[in-house]
Amino acid sequence: LYSIGCPPDTLLLSLVNVRFLYRFPDKLLVLTVATTETDGFKRFIRSARHFNYTIKVLGRGEKWRGGDYMSMPGGGQKVRLLKSTLEEITEEDKVVLFIDSYDVVFASGPKELLKKFQQVGHKVVFSAENLIWPDRHLEDKHPHVREGKRFLGSGGFIGYAPNLKTMVADWTGKDNESDQLFYTKIYITPEKRKSINITLDSKCRLFQNLYGALDEVVLKFEDGRVRARNVMYDTLPVIVHGNGPTKINYLGNYIPQTWTFETGCTVCDEDQRLLSGLKSEYPLVVIGIFIQQPTPFVSVFFERLFNLKYPKDRLKLFIYNHEPHHEQHVHSFLEDHGTEYRGVKVIGPEEDMDSVTSRNLGFDTCRQDIDCEYFFSLDAEVVLKNTDTLRILIEQNRPIIAPMITRPGKLWTNFWGALSADGYYARSEDYVDIVQGRRVGVWNVPYISSVYLVKATVLRTDLAAEDVFHSEALDPDMAFCRNVRDQDLLTEGCFLSPLQGVFMFVTNRQEFGRMLSTENYKTNHLHNDLWQLFENPLDWEERYIHENYSRIMTEDIVETPCPDVYWFPIFTDIACKHLIEEMENYGQWSGDPNRRHSTCTIQGGYENVPTIDIHMNQIDFDKDWQKFLLDYVAPITEKMFPGYYTQALFDLAFVVRYKPDEQPSLRPHHDASTFTINIALNQVGTDFQGGGCRFLRYDCSITAPRKGWALLHPGRLTHYHEGLPTTEGVRYIAVSFVDP
Repeated sequence: LYSIGCPPDTLLLSLVNVRFLYRFPDKLLVLTVATTETDGFKRFIRSARHFNYTIKVLGRGEKWRGGDYMSMPGGGQKVRLLKSTLEEITEEDKVVLFIDSYDVVFASGPKELLKKFQQVGHKVVFSAENLIWPDRHLEDKHPHVREGKRFLGSGGFIGYAPNLKTMVADWTGKDNESDQLFYTKIYITPEKRKSINITLDSKCRLFQNLYGALDEVVLKFEDGRVRARNVMYDTLPVIVHGNGPTKINYLGNYIPQTWTFETGCTVCDEDQRLLSGLKSEYPLVVIGIFIQQPTPFVSVFFERLFNLKYPKDRLKLFIYNHEPHHEQHVHSFLEDHGTEYRGVKVIGPEEDMDSVTSRNLGFDTCRQDIDCEYFFSLDAEVVLKNTDTLRILIEQNRPIIAPMITRPGKLWTNFWGALSADGYYARSEDYVDIVQGRRVGVWNVPYISSVYLVKATVLRTDLAAEDVFHSEALDPDMAFCRNVRDQDLLTEGCFLSPLQGVFMFVTNRQEFGRMLSTENYKTNHLHNDLWQLFENPLDWEERYIHENYSRIMTEDIVETPCPDVYWFPIFTDIACKHLIEEMENYGQWSGDPNRRHSTCTIQGGYENVPTIDIHMNQIDFDKDWQKFLLDYVAPITEKMFPGYYTQALFDLAFVVRYKPDEQPSLRPHHDASTFTINIALNQVGTDFQGGGCRFLRYDCSITAPRKGWALLHPGRLTHYHEGLPTTEGVRYIAVSFVDP
């Protein structure tokens, strides 16, 4: 101050004031307007309590009449309430902070705020912005600043009570008139600006308005706390205000100490609704199941639904199925388990209901049921691996919460970390860390989809409209999330804050599951999931690969029933069943034993021995079978035959059928292969009698092949073998002749 010409007596007085306010933070009174306790307000209060601010809430219980801030400016109700409250304050040295609450968090305490306020050297300090609003025609009348932001923001200001009284004394406007315009006209009038002694916090030392400043603010992690840092001015604002389509929810996930690297999430266990030890009945949940398109593994989806660890008599099912192909899956599930649930409602493809209507109807099913406490929305593409998912989400006790699900090997998830300026996807700075589990917690986000839990109280109040999924320009999920975010705008007048409605959360505190790919899913086969090895390899493996297969590489479970013949588990029972049924459904078995392989010979001049079979390429399964051999058989081959490497290229791959009255056996022969894979598809003693394989050179027979187990043996030269007679029933095997 001395260096810029401040007189010594003024300098001394300023230093005394700084020391006085710094030592007596009780001289500060924080005023805010909140007619309803929204999620944003609760966040504001939590940050205030963290720093021991004294908060007085104005307008509590009043109806908001200050406008919606969307179609036109508003906020006059706040000026009226402030004016009335200031009239009750008599202390000349009382400092008043007037701040919005629904979209505000404190980043530091009263001492720092008062110190920085006094250092400014003015009696009233307003927050500052890059953008002028609501009247752009007043731009030229704003004083120029040497550095920093030039335009006034009414969402936050601090000053001495007498000066603030003078500032609002002339307010006679209506509740829905613009508070920002009122304060702006005072500020741009030189006489009033000087007499009241108003200035702007142009470098964001006290207030950080986020609207128009997306690129200015980053998180600063230091000593177990988190601050917002303005990188343009290298300042640490005390108050962060998320006015506009900004990232206050993202910053609020951290500031002031919500999540740190030292502590992790500090609020994740607050206000939980614990179900363990619950003496009364569990909350009633309506589960909305949405099948909107041909989707792989729907039967598995219903298995996982049934396996959720939640009392069935406290669950009602709302099933929307738009696809005729999946009627069999819905019917099968309800036939087996429908009576175990408290209630079931099905909307089938014959009703021709669109997706938007079905989702609105699902919500309304819960709204109209006085016993319903939650609606759990679940799309059929969701692979919900965690059987405790529903309990976990209820216990988190958030208005709307989604479990994070991913797509393997990709950064795709069912949430967005941020929004672009036009309301579409934007990647937040922490998105990748959350997806990859380097940051774990419960995160306030602007968009969720596919699977989420909604409190019925939210459906009956904030989302009481019957058409929350409809939009002319947006898909249903985006329309829903926008309507959720906009609720406070419609009722509470948050200043240009489409991110401050009902809060939506996503949790990654546990592993929940993944999302299926529905691309390229065709329904022209009997068991179409067999063709999903490329699109959904993890789900294909879980469905079709034997549960003990993974032990082959780490444990000694491969058996050797004959010399250089290896026996190991490869297929599940359902894989065997589906492959048999697919072949029988195709039905074109090679009826003429001399027709099928008459032109195929192996090296050395031996003819192939024909069988009753259907080849993989006849059902368009050859590429999938090739990948199966490469991914699951080749590694075992390389383990059993060290130094041998194969790309698992097969010359022939087919399913053989043995029947006593058709082709019961196969005469001795060599295979046209370097090695052969022979997988038993059904069970001796149950499905057939007899059968098996005998290796003549070693006089060694395998007469009790196990369903889903594979025999791996050399094809040429050493392992001359025959198929033993099937005496009863039908035996099926899947055979592959593999060369390097």
